[in-house]
Amino acid sequence: MTLMRLMVLLMLLGLGGCSTIKGWFGSGNKIVIEPAKLTEFKRTASFAVRWSANIGDSGSDFLLAALSKDAIYAATSNGKLVSIDASSGKQKWQIETGIRISGGTGDGEGLVLVGSDKGDVLAYQEDGKLRWKSKVSSEVLSAPQAADGVVIVRSGDGHITGLSAEDGKQLWVYERITPALVVRSNAGVTVLRGVAYAGFAGGKLVAINIKNGEVLWEAAVSQPTGNTELERISDITSNPMVDDEQVCAISFQGRVACFDISQGNLLWSRDISSDKGMLLLRKFLYITDAHGALIALDKTTGSTLWKNDMLRDRNTTAPYVLGNFVVAGDYQGFLHGLNREDGSFVARISLDGSAILTAPVELGEGVLVQTRKGGLYSLSLH
Repeated sequence: MTLMRLMVLLMLLGLGGCSTIKGWFGSGNKIVIEPAKLTEFKRTASFAVRWSANIGDSGSDFLLAALSKDAIYAATSNGKLVSIDASSGKQKWQIETGIRISGGTGDGEGLVLVGSDKGDVLAYQEDGKLRWKSKVSSEVLSAPQAADGVVIVRSGDGHITGLSAEDGKQLWVYERITPALVVRSNAGVTVLRGVAYAGFAGGKLVAINIKNGEVLWEAAVSQPTGNTELERISDITSNPMVDDEQVCAISFQGRVACFDISQGNLLWSRDISSDKGMLLLRKFLYITDAHGALIALDKTTGSTLWKNDMLRDRNTTAPYVLGNFVVAGDYQGFLHGLNREDGSFVARISLDGSAILTAPVELGEGVLVQTRKGGLYSLSLH
């Protein structure tokens, strides 16, 4: 990858959903990254909108919706937090939090969690009442997670803090040295069975006991290479994926690797770069690479099962698997459905025309999609 192209990609990471991508370097040395144009295909399935709602513009922040029982919790960057009935899309309650929300929405332990650009962490009960407010070392760029009586918060300086789910008091802090140049990302943590898995700058993956902050093991997903600081960036900018057997992580301008969940021993690795993320499901690993292509790998060996690069440079979201389909959104608000067996297109729908910044999430027998303009859509695919 050329240095100029890397600079463009880093700008894209910061812009999050920008639709004007070419012409930044003038007519003399202009580098052009033009998104792939959508082509027609034989539609063998179709999306259907079950309901839609609008909570307000999320700006360029990667804000996720959280699901708990029969409710959806979603936030906007200007501080609004809403609860929506999962079956009908009707609003239950709305709160003005008084903060600029940069990390959210998280849930667990009966709490709805958001974080601010000033390091504030707010925990609400599911009825909308504020339970507690706490503070971490710097801005919160990802959704806080709660499990086993602990709220795990990752801050922009690379720290991970464990707070008491009961009152927000600090239980522990995990710190590590951060390189001088890193990709600003919304990577958080993935929690399973009392362990938080987190990827860091320089391609490191860490497993942390959430009760006390003790590091259980650390492994290298990739190693920085190159002659300049830009070329040596090899950061993990998305959440690790975990199942009962292994944990997998992928770095930007680096590699994808899977490790034994108990000891962190390397199972396999291969060169694939991603800043969007992936999904681990049963025998398969689904990835959106740095160019926006969707890839399916065998999770045991890492071998490629199929690749669809027809969404190249469309700022494709991380994938989600819905039944026999793989689903992903793009910067123009299109939601794409692919055949899970071979990666071919089977369905497509245009939502409100604004970027889909975050991966679709499961909702009943369908998916929930949030757009940059604040649209929330409950969709089925058949």
